[in-house]
Amino acid sequence: MLFDFSMAMVFLAVGAGFVLVALAAGALIRPRRTVAARNETYECGEPPVGAGWYNFNPRFYIMALVFLIFDVEVAVTYPVVAALRRWTANGKGVTAFIETAVFLLLLLAGLVFLWKRGDLEWIKNVKDGREKP
Repeated sequence: MLFDFSMAMVFLAVGAGFVLVALAAGALIRPRRTVAARNETYECGEPPVGAGWYNFNPRFYIMALVFLIFDVEVAVTYPVVAALRRWTANGKGVTAFIETAVFLLLLLAGLVFLWKRGDLEWIKNVKDGREKP
């Protein structure tokens, strides 16, 4: 057991040594010139126009989160459905089906909630009936 621990420590020491040698070599090799252009924002080789900070529409984040939720749902549900035949052979098919159905119903309830709340609409209606631009 002590030999296994020493092998792990040697592996960690060699890894840390490699990182330190690479960082030291980079510090010795790279140029040390400071130019004002190096401190500017890089925009695909073009000179920057305007400020780098601007208001980003949060709807992009909401749509991305909704996509991730349902993408994970597919990733979690597929292995259960693939194993359903084996569970059925062991006599646990009804249990597996009920568990999968409850999981899918919870996600469907979340989808209905988002749909009714209007979070899936790109342009939401405000309370007075007008649309936001």
